[in-house]
Amino acid sequence: MAQKLTLTATLRAKPGMEEELGRRLSALVEPTRKEPGCVNYDLHRSNDNPAVWMLYETWRTRADLDIHFATPYLKNFLGHMEEVLAEPYDMRFYSMTTEHIPPKY
Repeated sequence: MAQKLTLTATLRAKPGMEEELGRRLSALVEPTRKEPGCVNYDLHRSNDNPAVWMLYETWRTRADLDIHFATPYLKNFLGHMEEVLAEPYDMRFYSMTTEHIPPKY
């Protein structure tokens, strides 16, 4: 069985673009969660700096993540991110070492 892959992406907005970056990132959530390989896709905002946003996502396989990067909505975001980002985003990959158990609310 392929190992699940977790990705974190930290993005810092240009001054005055904090809400716009959040709007653009929020627009990615619903379509991404509908992708077959998406285990979770969650958007977070820093408690210390409102310009900093973080995506925490887990994929069944690297191939599923590669398909995600080829979607028109993500390509559009990536193609226009220089309009809102203060610096290049920080993307890190992690291999899941425990089984994902959905939360019980």
